[in-house]
Amino acid sequence: MELKLGIPKGSLQESTLNIFKNAGYNIKVSSRNYYPTIDDEEISCMLIRAQEMARYVEGGQLDCGLTGLDWIKENRADVVEVAELTYAKQSFRPIRWVLAVKENSPYKCAKDLEGKTIATEVVNLTKDYFASQGVNVNVEFSWGTTEVKVPDLADAIVEITETGSSLRANNLKIIDTVLETTTRFIANKEAYQDPQKRQKIDRIVMMLKSVIDAVPKVCLMLNAPTDNLDKILEIIPSENPTISHLAKGDWVDIMAIVDSSVIRYIVPQLKDEGAKSIVELPVSKIIE
Repeated sequence: MELKLGIPKGSLQESTLNIFKNAGYNIKVSSRNYYPTIDDEEISCMLIRAQEMARYVEGGQLDCGLTGLDWIKENRADVVEVAELTYAKQSFRPIRWVLAVKENSPYKCAKDLEGKTIATEVVNLTKDYFASQGVNVNVEFSWGTTEVKVPDLADAIVEITETGSSLRANNLKIIDTVLETTTRFIANKEAYQDPQKRQKIDRIVMMLKSVIDAVPKVCLMLNAPTDNLDKILEIIPSENPTISHLAKGDWVDIMAIVDSSVIRYIVPQLKDEGAKSIVELPVSKIIE
């Protein structure tokens, strides 16, 4: 059995390879080579741009691959969305395709653009959006540098943004979100019906998700006096932490997985309630 896996070339490439590496798959990409090697004899890899991935997975040239929800919809591809994997080029959060106009533009919403020209890389996605709004517009494909086309070459643009910095730098303002998109692990319908390939795909997805789910988490360990255990447990934002009695004294060891963002708030409280030996450890994978 050989599973043909598409790795997104371009902006998602580095972050995708890092997630695979942390999940236990070592993928090596050579210069000018579109066929990376992987330390799994059941998988063969190919670098394909995310914009095209869904089309090749639908056609069966690839059994599975990673691409954005936006490109699935843009290609109107009939594929199996096996899992949502929330990561992007710079962060582990969704990114947006937005409708933007010049900062001093009179346009306030989609309906104000009736009969106007919209420049974008996602023509089908944009047409579907304006159709849902009941607005007739002229949608033109943009080969890049879309931000500079307003107002001389287009009245508005539909552009992707992760931080919004590029739009602000070009004096553009967002007037609506066209689509919030995340990375999806997709599979060819026939391939996913094959028991061996499906099992392989599901196991890969499980390991990738375990890495992504672990990103905002840390393992918190501490010792707590039993006579104040209830108050300490109220502070820890975990439904079912592990509690073990220490060998000596009326103390217990507590271990819990929590969001890293809460550590700076709860550690001082835990200390005030008598907790000792408080340790924060990184978490590389979480498998539910």
